[in-house]
Amino acid sequence: MALMHTPICDFGSLAHGFILPATDGKSYSFDDIKGERGTLIMFICNHCPYVKAVIDRIASDAKELQRLGIGVVAISANDAIAHPEDSFENMIIEARLNDFSFPYLYDETQTIAKTYEANCTPDFFGYNAENQLQYRGRLDASGRHAAAPDVKRDLLEAMQMIAETAHGPVDQIPSMGCSIKWKTA
Repeated sequence: MALMHTPICDFGSLAHGFILPATDGKSYSFDDIKGERGTLIMFICNHCPYVKAVIDRIASDAKELQRLGIGVVAISANDAIAHPEDSFENMIIEARLNDFSFPYLYDETQTIAKTYEANCTPDFFGYNAENQLQYRGRLDASGRHAAAPDVKRDLLEAMQMIAETAHGPVDQIPSMGCSIKWKTA
């Protein structure tokens, strides 16, 4: 598993549309999950130790952001044949175990991950109400292990700023995690 970092935020780039199946048996589009004050799209997976270290924080921060009018969604795009832990059936279990308050979508074809240029898990894309990218940074200082509970909450603070001002912070620290597990041709 190769350690990857997200690229610098491309401020103002527009969110891409999608329709993907979710662990709750429905399908969701970007418009379905879009929040009135912004939208957070997270690329995660079940097996990545970087995601596992912070999944409880992801779930709790998502609830806080949803109360602020931020739409939240998670997408898994990993090759489930090569990584069975990331299968759709295991995604259903993961969403229940972690009490996700947001849809957990399956990008089986990996088209959406490629369109967003997702790089690693976790990879966070924070958009304002006009669907313009304002954040592409880390959740917090956690790595393969969770940081201290009182650590600065980069993602939460950035999304709060976006909800209030429509702009994200100029200085952002890239997220890091496992590479997206792309299918081989």
